[in-house]
Parts: sequence; C-alpha cells; structure tokens
Amino acid sequence: MPRPDHTLTPLGRSAAGVVARLQKAGHPARFAGGAVRDMLLGRECADVDIATAARPAEVKRIFPRARAVGAAFGVMLVPYRRRMFEVATFRREGDYSDGRHPDSVSFADERADAARRDFTCNALFYDPAGRKVIDYVGGRADIRAGILRTVGRPAARFGEDHLRMLRAARFAARLDFRIEPTTARAIRRLAPRIARISAERIREELAGMLAPGGLVARRSLELVRQLGLLPHVLPGMELLVGLEQPPQFHPEGDCWEHTLCCLGLLPAGADFPFAMAVLLHDLGKGVTAVKDPTGRMRFNDHAERGAEMAAELCRRLRMSKADCALVADLIRGHMRFKDLPHMRESKLKRFLRSERFGLHLALHRIDCLASHGDLGIWRLARSRLRTLPEEVLRPPRLVTGDDLLQRGYAEGPLIGRILAGLEEEQLEGRITSRRAALAWVRRKFGGKNHG
Repeated sequence: MPRPDHTLTPLGRSAAGVVARLQKAGHPARFAGGAVRDMLLGRECADVDIATAARPAEVKRIFPRARAVGAAFGVMLVPYRRRMFEVATFRREGDYSDGRHPDSVSFADERADAARRDFTCNALFYDPAGRKVIDYVGGRADIRAGILRTVGRPAARFGEDHLRMLRAARFAARLDFRIEPTTARAIRRLAPRIARISAERIREELAGMLAPGGLVARRSLELVRQLGLLPHVLPGMELLVGLEQPPQFHPEGDCWEHTLCCLGLLPAGADFPFAMAVLLHDLGKGVTAVKDPTGRMRFNDHAERGAEMAAELCRRLRMSKADCALVADLIRGHMRFKDLPHMRESKLKRFLRSERFGLHLALHRIDCLASHGDLGIWRLARSRLRTLPEEVLRPPRLVTGDDLLQRGYAEGPLIGRILAGLEEEQLEGRITSRRAALAWVRRKFGGKNHG
C-alpha cells in the first residue's frame, strides 16, 4: 500500500499550506477523512478537508477572507492559493433524533472527532508536516485489508444517520472493499429506516453510485439489493430479482442480472437522467410478466408501463420535470428499435430526427450488449442516420399555411391536417415538388378557390 509521505500533489501542497499556518498559530491541524484514505490507497484526491483544534473565530483571524458555511458544526470555507478548503473544528456530536442531523455539537479533541465519523477508513488524520498518519479507530488496518467497517457499533452509527447505510454501498463499490459482516447485518436490519431520509439526499447518493459507471455502478446496485435497501430506495426494482426471461434473447439471466449487466456498460460521467434510464429501463417487466401457453415469459407493454413507473419514481426523488420526462421518454422508446427495420420511411425519419435520438441509440446499444449482443439494428440506425441528408430527414415545406389560406381553405384544424399530410408524403418520398404538393392537396381536399 502506498504511503502518504511522498511528494504531495499541487492540491495536497496547498492544503498543507493551510495546515502549516494553523499550526504556526499554535493550533493542531490535520488532513481529515477521505483525503487520507485516498492517499493511503494511492488514489488522487478530489478535495482535502482539514480538521483543527482552532475555533471558527480563530480560523477567521488567521484567514481573514474565510467565511462560515456550517456555523453550527464549526465549519469554515478558507480560500488559499486559488483553492477553497473546508476547515472544521474537532467536534463531538449529540443524539440524532431525526436520523440524519445531530441535535447538538460541541468542540472536542481529535480522538473524539474520529470517534463520531462513519467508517474507519474515513476517520483517519494526516499531519503533512510530520508526514504521519494518525489512526484512533483501526482504519489503516481496514484499508489494508479492504474492509468497510463502522466506527464503533454499526447499529449506533446507522441509527444516528440512516443515510450512512446507502453510503456504505457506495463506498464499498467505489473502493472495492468488502463490507464487514456485523456492519452488513446492521444495515439489513435497519434498512426500512432509509425511507426517513429526504428524497434529495437519496438522489444524491444514487447519482454518486452511477456517476463512475461500469463496475462501480454495477457493484453499487448489487450491494443496495444485498443489503436490503432496494425496495426502500427504488420501489418496484425488487420485482426484477429472479424474474426469468426468454434465454434466446437474454442468455445473461433474469431481469435483475440484465439490469446489472447494463450498468456495467454505463459510461463514466453519463448524465444522471440517462443513467437512471439505463437503471430503470425494464422496471415495467416486474408488473407485466405473464407466461404464454407455450411457457414463454412475456412482458407486453412493459416499456409504456415502465415509463409511467419510472416517471413517478423520479418525481419521488425530486428530479426536475425535464429530467423526469427524459427518463420516461427513453424508457418508453427503448423497444421501438425492434420495429426499425420494418418502419415506414416517414416513421423512421421522424424517429431518426427526434431531439433525443442519440440517447435512445446509446440506451439501445447498452441493452443489446447486455443481452443477446446483436448490434445489427443499432448499426442500421447509425447507417441510416449518417446517409440520410438533413433535407431528407427534415424536408423544407413545399406549401405553407398562407398558400392554403390564399386558395380558400378554412383557417383552423384543416390547415394542420393538410400540412401534416404533406409532410408525410414528403418523408415517404412520394412528393418532391411544389407542383406535386398542390396537386395532392386538390386531389385529397377538393379544389376550393385556387387563386
């Protein structure tokens, strides 16, 4: 395991500068939490939090441009060398009556500060001046062994802050750690309490699980299920576990295994709504599954039902209206590709030119690779999209509404029907000129006044 006493990154050197100024003023100060863990694992730190014995007023005196961002918790935001660092006073916390936030906070020493943290791997300190890891909870040994373990009794830690149960799945997946058995048992027993956590915080944890994509996203959701959290976080998804599928189309296994395979193909950094569509795209199978007379499992209309269920789930997670609509649209459309080789030209062109077609195509590719592996339709769609000119996908209007009004057609719905019919004929390739368009109008809707 790498030691955190070699050359610091530019971020680490800046953080060490903040620590040095606090120490020079007579206040013990350390790197804290995830930054120390990642240094021990040889991972690059995204940020460095600093813990210190200095009270907020003293931090403000040393760094005049600092500002309080968590006054109740003694947290200051300190600008230093064009970076921002959270500097928190060592503290202990009182009871958590709401299962998320401490009722009281009091300043303490670093040992007490370590004892109030969630997992041993996150409860380490590092003194950059002495190049020394400070470990009160056995976190270094757990990191070396690849174990995620709570600080102190698991039931107490999860009883204080229920969100830690979901964070356990995220941390274990991201770090490729095993969850210590007593810790895992406590989560399974307390899992229903996760429902008390605000939807926004659950959404943030899900986003953190899905953002890395690939094996981290897959492992995160595997753990969410194994820890008993799935029905409380993503209701309806538990119905996919063990739900068999036709093996000729899904040799990978049941609906849940297919979902996990899809997550394993999710690209890192995918936008959250797309990631949610990948996760939820077969949600409707759990409520539409029936066996036909031959014994084959059928999921009629599962895309439509799944879109409705996913939209409701996304609303429950307080996603924006636009994001809820996007997730539902992708799920509703994910079965359209099977009809693509047989679509009328007009229908195909409308699909290809749709605003979200790129996302539909990406979801279809993941869906195929996670099941039968046949990308024939995906290649066909890409080929048609590349070879059809823009003017063929979106043909210019040959006849306008004003043209029709001038020829005596009544203003209102009739004009819309005529223009829609004309576009259909153009997309089908049956009309290519203004003269042909006007002739079609006269033939279909009568002569009127021709002007």
